[in-house]
Amino acid sequence: MLKKHSQFFESLLFIADIIIIVASWLFSYYLRFHTAFIPIDKGIPPLRIYILLIIPIILIWGFVFKWFGLYRPRRIASHIREIFDITKACAVSILVLIAVTFVYRQYEFSRLVFLFFGITNVIALSTERWLFREVLRYLRKKGYNLRHALVVGTGELAREVLSRLEMHPEIGLKVIGLVSAHHDESGKEVNGIKIIGDCGDISHIIKDKKVDQIIIALPPREHANAVEVLRNIGDEMVDIKVVPDLYEFMTVRGGIDELDGLPIISLQDTPLYGWNIVVKRAADIVFSIIAITLTAPIMVLIAIVIKFTSPGAVFYRQERMGIGGDTFEMLKFRSMRIDAEGETGAVWAKADDPRRTLFGAFLRKTSLDELPQFFNVLKGDMSIVGPRPERPVFIEEFRKSIPRYMLRHKMKAGITGWAQVNGWRGDTDLKKRIEYDLYYIENWSFWFDLKIMWLTVWKGLVSKNAY
Repeated sequence: MLKKHSQFFESLLFIADIIIIVASWLFSYYLRFHTAFIPIDKGIPPLRIYILLIIPIILIWGFVFKWFGLYRPRRIASHIREIFDITKACAVSILVLIAVTFVYRQYEFSRLVFLFFGITNVIALSTERWLFREVLRYLRKKGYNLRHALVVGTGELAREVLSRLEMHPEIGLKVIGLVSAHHDESGKEVNGIKIIGDCGDISHIIKDKKVDQIIIALPPREHANAVEVLRNIGDEMVDIKVVPDLYEFMTVRGGIDELDGLPIISLQDTPLYGWNIVVKRAADIVFSIIAITLTAPIMVLIAIVIKFTSPGAVFYRQERMGIGGDTFEMLKFRSMRIDAEGETGAVWAKADDPRRTLFGAFLRKTSLDELPQFFNVLKGDMSIVGPRPERPVFIEEFRKSIPRYMLRHKMKAGITGWAQVNGWRGDTDLKKRIEYDLYYIENWSFWFDLKIMWLTVWKGLVSKNAY
């Protein structure tokens, strides 16, 4: 629900930005040519010439603002920092727009219009962003769009965090409890917040209390406990922040967030945020519709062959784990006997697996059994590109032996992925596959997705490890 709220607010902010940007462009034209502000020597150019630039302006500003991180959630960042980022982004956008109009020499655009546009843009967008943040802060004060935080520490630094959060309910972080570095403090209170466990309990607390964010606020003498906390958190899908105890010595180039002047270092965060989510979802919808349309005749033919060559259903539904640890039913064309796991239980497929049907062996070798997963993508359970989803029964075993395994679930599961196009699929080195999955998550971009889709088609669907 929190992710849906975040996506909604970031999309709303983008729409508001576009309205402001277009209005600023038209206002700049009016200010230059339809007021007595500056005399006109060469006549008034038609408005339609300037309207032609609206689409390039939207594209340029949208790309640059995304590049500057202006659609990333900013619960803790200050207004001043956001205004500074807006000013930089607008300056870069103006330069790109001037370069575009310089290349397109059919019309000569007024330099004063660009100047007015840059100034009004910064003022209007800063004001709009301020109003937008204030509305969000008001909603969060009323209890909407909250994130549940767990503070690790019970000393002065933790008290300072609690005090600042109490002074700023508009940030939307609700502390559900404290975790102590000692074993004899459970039940006590600090600043009115109860200590609900110690460092060894943190993994269970995250699950039981549905914690979204961990804030580690430990003094220097307890730094060893911070390592224990991080180890115990393991691959739980939470955002992790650390409040440095020597924050007064931090420099302005530390690259950290601020909570009313208190620096907070981000150790682990969500890879997709703001407009990135919208772009990836839109691409999934478009490409899945295209794929379903193009492969519909093949899927119909496969369904007929399955029905006439083996008893049982055409489709096979299997529980898999997706983003955030949620499970969903993944669709495949049935390629094995209907009682395939009756005797063995849940096991991985292997080479020359006797459970396969004759036609099923062909489907698995060519990956054609995966085609129905485009319907999972259209539904929103999966993405076209992402880490391949695994069965929960196997995941419980993998997460015990493979460090950071669960972090792959911070991205929506995919039909294809960076590991798959590099040959790490099927019964191959699982640690190597996780390494490629995490690389994809850490370096995600829309262009990276396109590259993986292209490599999937270019290298073909047939794989020696697909059985």
